[in-house]
Amino acid sequence: MSSIPTINPHDAQTNEYLDGPRLLADVGGTFARFALERSPGKIDAIRVLRCSEFAEFADAAASYLAECGNPPVRHAAIDIANPVQGDEVRMTNHNWAFSIEATRRRFNLDTLLVVNDFTALAMSLPHLEQSHCRQIGGGKARPGGVIGLVGAGTGLGVGGLIPSEGRWIALGSEGGHVSFSPMDEREIAILQYCWKKHPHLSAERLVSGPGIELIHEALAANHGVKAEKLGTPEIVQRALSASDALCVEAVETFCAMLGTVASNVALTLGTIGGIYIGGGVVPRLGEYFARSPFRARFENKGRFTDYMTHMPTYVITAPYPSFVGVAAILAEHLGGGNAVPILERIRKTMPQLSPAEQKVASLILAHPRSVMNDPISDIARRAEVSQPTVIRFCRTMGCQGLADFKLKLASGVTGTVPVAHSQVHVGDSSLDVGVKVVDNTVSAMLEVRDSLNSEVLARAIDVLSQASKVDFYGFGSCGLVAEDAQQKLFRLGIPAAAYTDPQLQEQAAAMLKPGDVAVVISNTGRLRHLASAVDAAASSGATIIALAPGNSQLAKRAHLTLAAEHDEGNPSHIPMISRILLLLLVDMLAVGVSLKRSSPFAELQRQAKRGILTHSGPPPSGIAPSDNEQDADSGAAHVAPVIYHTK
Repeated sequence: MSSIPTINPHDAQTNEYLDGPRLLADVGGTFARFALERSPGKIDAIRVLRCSEFAEFADAAASYLAECGNPPVRHAAIDIANPVQGDEVRMTNHNWAFSIEATRRRFNLDTLLVVNDFTALAMSLPHLEQSHCRQIGGGKARPGGVIGLVGAGTGLGVGGLIPSEGRWIALGSEGGHVSFSPMDEREIAILQYCWKKHPHLSAERLVSGPGIELIHEALAANHGVKAEKLGTPEIVQRALSASDALCVEAVETFCAMLGTVASNVALTLGTIGGIYIGGGVVPRLGEYFARSPFRARFENKGRFTDYMTHMPTYVITAPYPSFVGVAAILAEHLGGGNAVPILERIRKTMPQLSPAEQKVASLILAHPRSVMNDPISDIARRAEVSQPTVIRFCRTMGCQGLADFKLKLASGVTGTVPVAHSQVHVGDSSLDVGVKVVDNTVSAMLEVRDSLNSEVLARAIDVLSQASKVDFYGFGSCGLVAEDAQQKLFRLGIPAAAYTDPQLQEQAAAMLKPGDVAVVISNTGRLRHLASAVDAAASSGATIIALAPGNSQLAKRAHLTLAAEHDEGNPSHIPMISRILLLLLVDMLAVGVSLKRSSPFAELQRQAKRGILTHSGPPPSGIAPSDNEQDADSGAAHVAPVIYHTK
């Protein structure tokens, strides 16, 4: 058996991770394999557990860790034979189901990544050496070409790797569930037999470990013989020893079918970098697989036969390649490739830091999640250092500033894989522009979600819920956000007004009093025209809530700041994503306030809505009042002027 490939065998470090070993798991429908990665590329303590012996995944993981002496694991990554979408994981080929976040909390992990098993196997391919795979047939891989992956085990996995700007992007796929494609009369007969049991026959039904049993059964029926009830291991054993003609035919048919699947993937993805065969079945066939119909079927593509003959196919022979892939995914997530994760880097460099920087480091190591969300003023106060010291510390850690440091810290602490930000370029198609705008917006929204400070959000909701009056100040696109916020709070029974003119903002702020709130909205956080209004609100004793970048001038002057960190890049462009983020923060506040005030104000809201919908009769001038008009006894002491729209 060949050795486990390291992530980079030439550069693997001997020193162990300072924050303890990393837990790796490769979960299939039958077996769950566990290992510890103690340093980059050093994977050991491998155990294989049968899934059926444990009620849930966490029980199997706990049993493994207990057997290893419960090492101090802080980061873990799991690849699983299942689609991974959201927090809930339900296995297709086994009865395990679990919450990723609940599992992370159970084991007190800083990071828990869960990825599809073939995503992990695909990510191992760039790290495989020649000794870790065996070429079947001819062909030569083109450097930098797309790589395909097919694997038969408990199920049928399909994946791929796409090169992009010096790195590889794993392509998630459920290609094993495509419809089965027969290629000769024998396979058509098998399809007709299986249709009696399965209305839809997927490739996985036949091209998998259990599929070999179904092929054996179908062949026996088509030959009119009564076959023994055999499991896949015995069918394979008899085929390799040539002691049972029906078993030989079953394995031969399986290999041909696998060739069809692999060639379909190769043509679909254009895998000029080659097709790799993984999974638990093919490696057990040994030298027979090279003599099987696999390669001939792979090349048999009619007009594209010549194209296929130049495309190489390889069988992965490394014993546990998925560990290598999932370790690479975790390493890149925590610090980029083999880079040291930010928390580990802090521990490692602690002795070289100045005494003041060591205070900052100690605070971050003790409270990483809190620091990730705190403004610089709070970090400096809690560490008992100056704000420039905090910035100096961030730069010592190789970051551009506090915002960059927080992004790297969030990656290591939350275990959340962000949606990629894609730059829009001149010449992009309309569809590309649309997709990139959506992706960039989603990415920014996820960053806001992951950096929310729950304490600040709760305090802001409490302050707004108890406010006597709320003013919203903003300019341009932020003025539109202010008007949206005013409408939402007014409908909740809170006297609210929106001001977009600097002079009116200053005058309104001067009339505020203790118990009132000024919500100042800015996508840049620069004071400029807002400075007078902020000063007036502060002098009036009102509470100032900022919706702005966390380290901005406005944030430093506000009592509470809900941060929306986004650089629009080109100031000549109309703010887009930052406006969406600010509206998102407004919605958080509005929903929170609504829940706080739902009981006493529910009837008021219903009455207001009925009044709007059933407004009867125009005013004397023959024009109808808009939704902004309210009854005098509604409690709205300070509202936007009534506007009438001509019928």
